[in-house]
Amino acid sequence: MTTPLLDIQRLSVDFATRRGTVRAIDAISMSVAKGETLGVVGESGSGKSVTSYAVMNILDRAGKISAGKITYGGMSLHRITERDMRDLRGREISMIFQNPRAALNPIRKVGRQIADVLVQHHQATRATARERAIEMLRAVKIKDAEKRYDAYPFELSGGMCQRVVIAMALACKPQLLIADEPTTGLDVTTQKAVMDLITELTAQFNMSTILITHDLGLAAAYCDRLVVMEKGRVVEQNSSQALFRAPEQAYTKQLLNATPHRDSHVRDLLTPEQRAQAQPLPASPHDGPALLSVSALKKEFGKPGSNNHHVAVRDLSFSIRKGESLGLVGESGCGKSTTSAMIMRLLDPTGGKIEFMGQDIASIPTKAFARHELRGKLQMVFQDPTDSLNPRWSAERSIADPLMRLSPTLSSAERQSRILELAALVGLPVELLNRFPHQLSGGQKARVGIARAIAMEPELLILDEPTAALDVSVQAVVLNLLEDLKHRLGMSYLFISHDLNVVRLLCDRIIVMQQGGIVEEGPAGEIMDAPKSEYTRSLLAAIPHPPSTESSPGNSGPLLQEETP
Repeated sequence: MTTPLLDIQRLSVDFATRRGTVRAIDAISMSVAKGETLGVVGESGSGKSVTSYAVMNILDRAGKISAGKITYGGMSLHRITERDMRDLRGREISMIFQNPRAALNPIRKVGRQIADVLVQHHQATRATARERAIEMLRAVKIKDAEKRYDAYPFELSGGMCQRVVIAMALACKPQLLIADEPTTGLDVTTQKAVMDLITELTAQFNMSTILITHDLGLAAAYCDRLVVMEKGRVVEQNSSQALFRAPEQAYTKQLLNATPHRDSHVRDLLTPEQRAQAQPLPASPHDGPALLSVSALKKEFGKPGSNNHHVAVRDLSFSIRKGESLGLVGESGCGKSTTSAMIMRLLDPTGGKIEFMGQDIASIPTKAFARHELRGKLQMVFQDPTDSLNPRWSAERSIADPLMRLSPTLSSAERQSRILELAALVGLPVELLNRFPHQLSGGQKARVGIARAIAMEPELLILDEPTAALDVSVQAVVLNLLEDLKHRLGMSYLFISHDLNVVRLLCDRIIVMQQGGIVEEGPAGEIMDAPKSEYTRSLLAAIPHPPSTESSPGNSGPLLQEETP
């Protein structure tokens, strides 16, 4: 056997905390061969990212390697000095971080950040660094690379920022690339474009890759071998095909089972124990009058005729009936979130009508609607459960907020009783109510956000990518919770997502948006099984699927493309 490029043997990492030492990684072993793509999968807290930080020698000050070895190209990384490691980072081993905006300096032009890496590792001089950086921007398929060299991160979309981070990581043509959740939050076509781009460039430079992800479909599509981690341990590793065809460990089977696919039912994602506790879902009638009716809705930004004029939403018309779930899907920038912001009356429309419960709320100014009698009947669950919660408020205070603002006549005892009722309704343990957001897991924060949204017993709940940042097993529980609440409380949903398999689980009808308009709409089954629009077919083809569920059309050919206009 050839010597692996990276070899990790019985690695353990400990963190010093106020309550004593916590072992984050416990005697794990894995290796990466030259030119190989290794996938590391598992839930949040399994130790995936900590493993990569140990390899890069960028552990938190409280963390330390307590046992084991990390060998890269014959060098012992667990014993290397910081000075020598600083020379290796970027030149030999590079990393794509999960949040591209957090990885980029917000007050420095993106081109100069790439140039800094080149100069730091003596791959270019100050005189030649600009041209080399522009070459890397072209390599990651960014249009007008010369112009974008001088752009700041806030001027670029999430997908473009991810491409810039990839350009930085590959600027010095390293031998090993670590990609930590490189597509979290990206729509399916941008996700596939980014992964195809990484695959193309790593093959071109004959690099090895470690892909860290909780998306098993993505791992199946792009990895040669897989390592499954749980609670700091490696529970299974095998070739991708062998692992998906015949998983050996119960935990791996659980992850595969919780991954949505075209034939899934929302209850199928749960474990047998969770299914046994779940209540049967009754049929949900939704044949009455429209609860929400949107007519010729339009939103423009900038002055017409100016260079910054942009039509975000154009002549949008649809309706949602009582008890119905409507899915709104499309790529980033298609107008989904702008539409939801106008319906929520967080944004004034340029034209059109929004009739909710018989009233045209589009004519009500946003500030006035904040105290309107219909505000409590129209609520929203935001995409990021962390950012949507006040970090200074406990879970109890966050849930109480709408009750305090919209039902000021409630007594303290009545409000406390309602908070406990809501916590029980969303499955949030009472002992967690006094905790702050940083003390809660992603799934627990999502439950707090949902409890807050349903506190006023809304008629319509807008769900903006509510599970995008969650692990598949946590996502399964949250999706089942939403389905239960819909039937129990008789709510209607406007579900905004770029994951069509998730939309199919919860929605009765689907609307597909592109560049601010509707390209296709109809029953969820028809849209998923027999799409009429070429654009819808391209979205479906870009979804990666584990081979154990079905052969994915998205894995059959490349979709490498330049940035979406």
